[in-house]
Amino acid sequence: MKTKKLLSLVLALCTVFGLSASAFAGNELTEAKEIEATEVMITDMIGRELSVKPGSYKNVVCIGAGALRMYSYIGDVSLLCGVEDIDNTSLEKRPKMFDAAARPYVLAFGEIFKTLPSCGVGGPNAQAAEAEKIFSCSPDIVISEYEDTDKENALQEQLGVPVITLKASPSGVFCEEFMGSIRLLGKVFGEEEKAETLISFVESETAEITKRTAEIADADKPSVYICGLGSWGTANHLMTSENYSTFSVANIKNVVSGLGIKGIGEIEAEKFIVFGADMDIMFIDAAAIKNIQPLYAEDNTMFDTCKAWQNGEVYLQMAYNAYYTNYEIALANAWFLAKTVYPESFDDIDMTDKLNEITNTFLGKELASEIFACGNSFGGYQKIDTAAFFS
Repeated sequence: MKTKKLLSLVLALCTVFGLSASAFAGNELTEAKEIEATEVMITDMIGRELSVKPGSYKNVVCIGAGALRMYSYIGDVSLLCGVEDIDNTSLEKRPKMFDAAARPYVLAFGEIFKTLPSCGVGGPNAQAAEAEKIFSCSPDIVISEYEDTDKENALQEQLGVPVITLKASPSGVFCEEFMGSIRLLGKVFGEEEKAETLISFVESETAEITKRTAEIADADKPSVYICGLGSWGTANHLMTSENYSTFSVANIKNVVSGLGIKGIGEIEAEKFIVFGADMDIMFIDAAAIKNIQPLYAEDNTMFDTCKAWQNGEVYLQMAYNAYYTNYEIALANAWFLAKTVYPESFDDIDMTDKLNEITNTFLGKELASEIFACGNSFGGYQKIDTAAFFS
């Protein structure tokens, strides 16, 4: 009996000692991290110089189109202390124009976003940050895509914490602004290795698509038309681009090349008819389907002059613009367009597998089935049965 009591006492003492040692070790680690968090000067994506302590931030707020998405690629979402209403799908009163669209970062982390207080309404109509709501979330850093130097400086002064501004461009995942923003996030949050891994992945994927299509002779390239680009509310079959970055990456011949469109623009219906005779393949961005369907109902002859329409060569790419660019979908679209235009060069690529690989690299989750299930994805990448699709 005495032996048992003695043994119990020894075990109890060991447990107490162990817990104390663990707590002491934890305190030492915390202090070490605080010492390591030295102050450095950085330049954000709109040229503002500011002081930060990399890896020290524990309460993060993201504001403006695309900021939370980019942060989700690199940062720890458990550190978020507020979220814009547009990204909190549990709220009844909020901007809902993108609810049917696939936003992979919301699919991946939406359950976390639902638990967070509001740091502002967000959405395309929110033209300014809501300082009071942001302040109420008690952030120690703000990640922003409001690209106005004066307003960002004023917000930083109001909040008393760093406001780091990211940047994007119409070239999306293939642009230097995207790479620079990812590197900036990596530096601020002590995730340089994660940032470089993502950048290397995008660069290698881009290089592989280009490599597979580089030797295709111009005479063997079909003429391709992409439409449905641009603003979510106004995109239709006339909205296109003559310098679509995906076409450049995949060496795709653009039927409207040389037209003089700057960025994304709307061509005249008469020009669509002229180019229609040479359109071997047409791609429609899924964001535009909701606008094209009623137009087609009014006039079902609107595509009669289009060669691709007549030959059944009309395809659907996933909507890559929903509260700005879905970078992982933009990359997957490049694979789909290249595979469709040059099938023999990409016969080993399964789009579901490829999209899962991409979302897993960007967000740590395979999301293809969830993306395809969204209302405005219409089931995923596909050749469109135009008679059934638009009837």
